[in-house]
Amino acid sequence: MTFVTAWKSVLEPGMRIFPSPSSDTMTIVPEPTSAVAKTLTRVPIFSGLTESELSFLAQRAVLRDYSAGQNVFGEGEPCSGLYVVESGHVRIFKSSANGREQVLSIDGPGSSIAELPVFDGGSYPASVTAIDDATLLFVSKQDFQALCLAHPQVALKVLRVVGSRLRRLVGIIEELSFSTVRHRLASFLLRLAHQDGKRSGAGIEITLPASNQELASHIGTVRELVSRNLSRLQAEGILQIDGRKVTISDLRALEAETDSSE
Repeated sequence: MTFVTAWKSVLEPGMRIFPSPSSDTMTIVPEPTSAVAKTLTRVPIFSGLTESELSFLAQRAVLRDYSAGQNVFGEGEPCSGLYVVESGHVRIFKSSANGREQVLSIDGPGSSIAELPVFDGGSYPASVTAIDDATLLFVSKQDFQALCLAHPQVALKVLRVVGSRLRRLVGIIEELSFSTVRHRLASFLLRLAHQDGKRSGAGIEITLPASNQELASHIGTVRELVSRNLSRLQAEGILQIDGRKVTISDLRALEAETDSSE
């Protein structure tokens, strides 16, 4: 255990670690409650809370910094509380016994994570890692439950968020069960185009995940099938591929791929 890691285990709510240039010293500085409260107002389950209610939560939240690729918590670990993404992005995923992964969600600033196990007393149902350098707010299970007892509307908002996620997971199950890899790949590329695509003279430019293995985790398949289907779409003139940069040359043809899962 490193010096900083050891201190993280005893860090008080409202505090944050700032390592000094020397490996033997560090400074613990209170994080302004107002800044934490501002982050909480961006979270759907905390919207509508009064200033005093937000202050109650902000005074008990702990800021935790994660580097890219660092694990936040693992599937099956006991749930100690929920997290709120202040900055950066995290990846929520399930793993199989043979190492295959299925990405359930990519969440950014303003997202809350792990509300359900805070209520049902179970373990974390999925794993979470930081995609890039990220800062998360941690709220203990005891503090969150106390907030819900005092303000039942928070629990109702959690139900709405969990319900929305359940619908999304049902959609993932439906895609994995009833559609081909080519269909799922086309759907994923179209989502990227709608979210982050940039129009150019050649079509719509998008950026793929860092590797075909990561892309495979998003659509529930293996790297080899991703590579094969990308190559076929390129050979058919639907895509132009340059490393991780892809130009959708024929948007209508790609959309047609999602009309049928045959």
